[in-house]
Amino acid sequence: MAGSITDWDSKTVIGSKTRGGNPMTGGGSAPVNKAQQGDRKATGNKLAGGPDHAKIAKLDRENEVAPPPTVSLELGKVIQKARQGYVDSSGQPKPLSQGDLAKMLNLKSTVVQEYENMKAKPDPAVLGKMERILKVKLRGQGIGQPLNSGPKKK
Repeated sequence: MAGSITDWDSKTVIGSKTRGGNPMTGGGSAPVNKAQQGDRKATGNKLAGGPDHAKIAKLDRENEVAPPPTVSLELGKVIQKARQGYVDSSGQPKPLSQGDLAKMLNLKSTVVQEYENMKAKPDPAVLGKMERILKVKLRGQGIGQPLNSGPKKK
């Protein structure tokens, strides 16, 4: 045993890529490096195991978001009826197309179409402009009632 090198005789050099083993033969470094890589992979997979898709799907089902509110069927019909029964400033009945109403509102005709088809989100500014042009109440209680065209009381 005088000529054999055991673990007690091996040196560990700090800061070197090789650890342990006989520096003369270069042995002993490969098993240590493989063990270290194995440990890294094992701990890496546990820490960064990826998303748990079952939990994510469950959270998605629990947190269903309601679709944004759209205009009612009643409002769409009132707009159509008021547009067809439009009376111009001279008192003559003149049905408006969706495009004509959109031009008066300074909007695209698709906006008027969306309001009539119940796809639009109610916008108070647009509804206020439509009320003034069509002279019909479109917001609050009494939807479809004619607007009071007189001056506001003080």
